[in-house]
Amino acid sequence: MTAGAGAASAGAAGAAGPWLVVGLGNPGPGYAMNRHNVGFMVADLLAERMGGRFKRAGKAQAQVVEGRVGPPGAGGRRVILAKPMSYMNLSGGPVNALRDFYKVPVECLVAIHDELDIDYGTLRLKLGGGDNGHNGLKSLTGAFGRDYHRVRFGIGRPPGRMPVADFVLKDFSAAERKELDYFVDRAADAVECLVTEGLERAQGTYNS
Repeated sequence: MTAGAGAASAGAAGAAGPWLVVGLGNPGPGYAMNRHNVGFMVADLLAERMGGRFKRAGKAQAQVVEGRVGPPGAGGRRVILAKPMSYMNLSGGPVNALRDFYKVPVECLVAIHDELDIDYGTLRLKLGGGDNGHNGLKSLTGAFGRDYHRVRFGIGRPPGRMPVADFVLKDFSAAERKELDYFVDRAADAVECLVTEGLERAQGTYNS
């Protein structure tokens, strides 16, 4: 499937049914401010904008909020916002269970995640592709294929010889935290634009 075909298909499906927007991260207060948890941070802000609170999703190992994003009426889109509670490297199972339950096609699924190969705070939106060593994406792709949307939030590379695993599981630095709220807010805007206006428009506005 090409990105253009995927975007068109997602637009048609999204008009009729819900989108599933997934923030990737690890559960528990010890991980809350880790770089690896920026997907959770964006999801939390989106839930706040929707006026909802995350609740356990039945038997699924996830928390969800249901609501709408975008302008009221025909311009808005129904969204299922989710945070898997299975830890990052097992995200695929809970997300696939939600996708099946809500009958969401893969092309109407958005994963929000940290990205090492992009400078801190930079966004890249795309449809499909590899996992680039990201265990959360690897789990999602293993569960239902790669043709889902990604909102990639840049965290940069680790300094010196610091192992990647240590870097992503550390909190954002004091300097990074000064701009974190702004970047998380912009990522939430990008998700809303993707869902309501399509990938091409969102890429043109937020890819930098």
